[in-house]
Amino acid sequence: MNKTVGRRLGLATFALAAAFVLGRAASAEGLPTLRGHDHTGITVPSMKEGLDFFVGIMGCKQAMSFGPFADDHGTFMSDTLNVNPRAVIKQITMIRCGTGSNIELFEYSSPDQKTVLPKNSDVGGYHIAFYVDDIKKAAAYLQAKGIKTLAGPLPVTEGPAAGQTILYFLSPWGMQLELITYPKGMAYEKTAKVKLWSPTAPGK
Repeated sequence: MNKTVGRRLGLATFALAAAFVLGRAASAEGLPTLRGHDHTGITVPSMKEGLDFFVGIMGCKQAMSFGPFADDHGTFMSDTLNVNPRAVIKQITMIRCGTGSNIELFEYSSPDQKTVLPKNSDVGGYHIAFYVDDIKKAAAYLQAKGIKTLAGPLPVTEGPAAGQTILYFLSPWGMQLELITYPKGMAYEKTAKVKLWSPTAPGK
């Protein structure tokens, strides 16, 4: 190998290493201009069922509705939303639940629509948690409304999450949700450099 080739390989190696380091540094900073979590989107069996539950039972407030959206011949739906090209969004409704980020309800129809909901243990499984001040009172309310609740309320007494009390419950169509409360905070807060956002102190 002559000196010129060796020098070029050395410069190329340095450039690759620098790009790798700079790339890692850039990614460590996170998403540019990020402010926070704006909303969570949920597809409901029908908008009536979704609003009957989230507004009628949970007490969320309806802010706006719009739609429908479809593309009868092209690929807009698949290109934009990663759904079947013939999928139709019948309606979208944005709701707000107390102090916290928003929930976006979708009513879809689609040739390949599935109605089996993921478990929490499935990849892609999810739940939405609602903070309450009195979890026993909230649990009794849900039960009186015919909402299925699981075991609990369960107090967490050990580990970094100690101080929580939780209760899982299901929407009428089987979506997993949770009640949570931690009126005296959680154990991790005593030493944490980063503290979780909480509806009890939304400005922090």
